[in-house]
Amino acid sequence: MSLFEKLRNLGRDAFFSGDNWITILGVVLTTGAAFTLVWSWFLQFASPNAVHPYVGIVLFMLLPMVFVLGLALIPLGILLRRHRLTQEGHLPSVSPQIDFTSPKIRKVMLIVAAATLVNIILMATATVKGVDYMDSSKFCGLTCHTPMNTEYQAFLDSPHSRVGCAQCHIGPGTESFMRAKLAGVRQVFGVVFNNYHRPIPTPVENLRPARETCEGCHWPQKFSGDKIVVRTHYQEDLGNTPSITVLMVKIGGTSGDNRTGIHGRHLDAGSRITYLAGDRERQTIAQVEYRGDKGQSVEYTSSDVKLAPASAHIEPRQMDCVDCHNRASHIFVMPDQAIDQAITAGLISRDLPFIKKQAVAILKASYPTKAAAAQQIPQAVSAFYQTSYPEVFQQKRALVDAAGRAVSQAFQRNVSPEMGLTWGTHPNNLGHLDNGGCFRCHDGSHTAKDGKAIASDCSTCHVILAQDEKDPKILKDLGIN
Repeated sequence: MSLFEKLRNLGRDAFFSGDNWITILGVVLTTGAAFTLVWSWFLQFASPNAVHPYVGIVLFMLLPMVFVLGLALIPLGILLRRHRLTQEGHLPSVSPQIDFTSPKIRKVMLIVAAATLVNIILMATATVKGVDYMDSSKFCGLTCHTPMNTEYQAFLDSPHSRVGCAQCHIGPGTESFMRAKLAGVRQVFGVVFNNYHRPIPTPVENLRPARETCEGCHWPQKFSGDKIVVRTHYQEDLGNTPSITVLMVKIGGTSGDNRTGIHGRHLDAGSRITYLAGDRERQTIAQVEYRGDKGQSVEYTSSDVKLAPASAHIEPRQMDCVDCHNRASHIFVMPDQAIDQAITAGLISRDLPFIKKQAVAILKASYPTKAAAAQQIPQAVSAFYQTSYPEVFQQKRALVDAAGRAVSQAFQRNVSPEMGLTWGTHPNNLGHLDNGGCFRCHDGSHTAKDGKAIASDCSTCHVILAQDEKDPKILKDLGIN
């Protein structure tokens, strides 16, 4: 028997035995997945833009799985039908010829073609919609990562709320994709078995380098000049008196060989600062190695912070943006600052006596759950004015209710008892008001061998133009209300 005859007979056997729903389903799945893959790969190579990491879930996992499943179903259906016909004694010794004039065969071919076409449309649409959804921050914050709900609320209120989670947390390339997906699998099991960290541990040790994320928008060579910062604090007195501080922060930057200010001293194209933390949270700094403008290296060692034991596996780290801007997209504030922000935003009226003092005290109270806090905090605000200032409560009931809602929102925004997240759990290293921040290094205790210490003078980073004034003259001079 010639090769042509063998192939012809094999085709007849396959066509005859393949006349079953399992094989037809396999053909539809395989064909649809193949066409969709080819279409997606064409778009990937034709588009000038980089493919989003989440596209890999569809292109490299789901579609190939569908394709392989279809391939497996095709021979499975053939084998099952041949086995059934053999058991019944109906398996012919020679498979019949394929007659395309037969209405039955034409009907089968039309069904396969139509089903394949529909499947291609459905899979293409599902691919686009699925990728678009998985690309959203809502998917990361609410749908997939349940423990991330509080972090998601902080993200929505951050300067980067319009930057997708995946743009910072997942990098391009196969390695970043696989690492992120493996971490995602662990998170899924953690959620399913209620076995995950409370609170979410920080810092994120496998976060992409700042040069691949932050510096995509914040170009270091374009940092320049100074920045006026106005901070309004409210006293815990009867009238919630404002206390305003005005700073000129020396942002600085790099321009050619000229390096000035905060960014110019801490960041440039090379590795200017490397440090060794005393703890995994990087809130204590044991050693700092600084490379000067001429390439000379100086090592500063803290007299207060001891090196972590070798078992802690803390490695030297090159300083980048997130060592100061560690809460750039997930900012949690302390009760005092939360109420200051609410009063400044007009959510809480200063006309309510002692509202600042009372609101902070209510926020610092203990609540078992976020739901309990949402119910008890507005009640506590109302109860205070009903008892201590009944006339204010009667005359300004709307302001009291609004204040209760704002105080409750401040709690919901920054605290989650269910996740073990309370005030100060995640310190913000930008500045030094509520925690070490800048003073982790600029504390006067980090000295070199020659006795010179890292500068700790206030004027190094900013100039105080007004401090704790009710109505600073400098604001009028600058035309700032």
